[in-house]
Amino acid sequence: MAAEGGGKELNEIKTQFTTREGVYKLLTHSEYSRPNRVPFNSQGSNPVKVSFVNVNDQSGNGDRICFNVGRELYFYIYKGVRKAADLSKPIDKRIYKGTQPTCHDFNHLTATAESVSLLVGFSAGQVQLIDPIKKETRKKSYKSRVTCVKWVPGSESLFLVAHSSGNMYLYNVEHTCGTAAPHYQLLKQGENYSVHTCKSKSTRNPLLKWTVGEGALNEFSFSPDGKFLACVSQDGFLRVFNFDAVELHGTMKSYFGGLLCVCWSPDGKYIVTGGEDDLVTVWSFVDCRVIARGHGHKSWVSVVAFDHYTTSVEDADPMEFSGSDEDFQDQIHFGRDRANSLQSRLSKRNSTDSRPVQVTYRFGSVGQDTQLCLWDLTEDILFPHLPLSRTRTHTNVMNATSGGIVSNNPSINGTNTPGNPLPTPLPRSNSLPHSAATTANSKSSVMDNAIATGVSKFATLSVHDRKERHHEKDHKRNHSMGHISSKSSDKLNMLTKTKTDPAKTLGTLLCPHMEDIPLLEPLICKKIAHERLTVLIFLEDCIVTACQEGFICTWARPGKVVSSF
Repeated sequence: MAAEGGGKELNEIKTQFTTREGVYKLLTHSEYSRPNRVPFNSQGSNPVKVSFVNVNDQSGNGDRICFNVGRELYFYIYKGVRKAADLSKPIDKRIYKGTQPTCHDFNHLTATAESVSLLVGFSAGQVQLIDPIKKETRKKSYKSRVTCVKWVPGSESLFLVAHSSGNMYLYNVEHTCGTAAPHYQLLKQGENYSVHTCKSKSTRNPLLKWTVGEGALNEFSFSPDGKFLACVSQDGFLRVFNFDAVELHGTMKSYFGGLLCVCWSPDGKYIVTGGEDDLVTVWSFVDCRVIARGHGHKSWVSVVAFDHYTTSVEDADPMEFSGSDEDFQDQIHFGRDRANSLQSRLSKRNSTDSRPVQVTYRFGSVGQDTQLCLWDLTEDILFPHLPLSRTRTHTNVMNATSGGIVSNNPSINGTNTPGNPLPTPLPRSNSLPHSAATTANSKSSVMDNAIATGVSKFATLSVHDRKERHHEKDHKRNHSMGHISSKSSDKLNMLTKTKTDPAKTLGTLLCPHMEDIPLLEPLICKKIAHERLTVLIFLEDCIVTACQEGFICTWARPGKVVSSF
């Protein structure tokens, strides 16, 4: 695939890339796709999605993968970096007529080698509960396209479904939906959102109906402890809710266009979004404000995800990494142990009586520009009161070190955030807890204390020009940084209880000017597919990506390439 000539080489599909940890390599024999391996004609189809589950199989092959391609849904044993993929023997394969799968999610609590619970949403509004091992199916039908389905963390029966109508519904697999259309009564209402309960003599589905923002609700994500819910919508807003108390915690607006994807940091302190402004945006859960934006993509950002295994928390000096796979073996084992205890170490970072530790958050993004970007969130961004010379935002592949941050910020010490030690959450019972509404007032004070009282002025870090960009095509939808204007006379102000006008948010706490916050550069930015990318998942041994052609690729982490490959 090597090409001669400057322009051709820049457009070459990469099969490996290098970071400070070492070399990530594409395992071509671990590629999953339709059995015929023919590229899928993706025009007019829904994005390819991938879900993983481990069934605790004693044979050592406990990982299972589910992915959708057009009208087809596949369920395979996932062999990852260990063995080549065998596409001739899917555990389950389904082809649908008149509708297409759009999203899916496994229940990790109930998964066994004999049975798994898989939720699947469809373009025509249906939701199916499938057991691909037992070949069982239960159906529920609705009117608008399903955009996101997820099991409620810690629950074996509750799940949440989002639709393109902007509605979300909470269901219990043990309850029926009823034959007649449900009647709703208002439970809670706030700025651009409302929550209704299902009014009936007996408990029935849906338990709750959420109406959030304007336009489609593109994705939602639960915080690591399951207490908070982050939603991104086509109206360009991120809204973060206390899920049990059904209260709005904070809001953010995209630079322009809709927000398409969202994820939480491992400790629940930060939320990253991506969307039609070609940017990744980092939002502080504690301060309820934007702390950084990242520019590396040349088109819409479709997926963002944190890498729990590379996010580092160190008590001592940062670890120096070798670029060779052989020398990296011992270090990668250390990194795995570090990732396994990441939650406790991040919690220790917030203790007032513990010594300062260093932390670097790693997250990634993929987009419609077919590029994979990796980002490091470091000290100068998280704690701007420290000298910017202490560390640098931009990390070059060739001269990067594993710089960390000293977590001595008094503003976050002792603050409850998702993923840190918190009071015991409400029980995940089979029905909606009755105490959710009555405890709203007591929890509102916590929410108020979390809202920031002002916004700090930061130095803007310029983006280095890259020659390769001059060879790329113009932005397909004119949604590039060149079209972003930061002209606005609005003064910075806090959130109000009145309805927010999206046209007047630029220059406010909801959407700061570009020059008011740091601008991140990607650690790496590589073209890895011919069609737009739709999947990015970080696993212990590898990174998994997928494109709209229906190819699911496995990238072995440094030192994890098995000799058989």
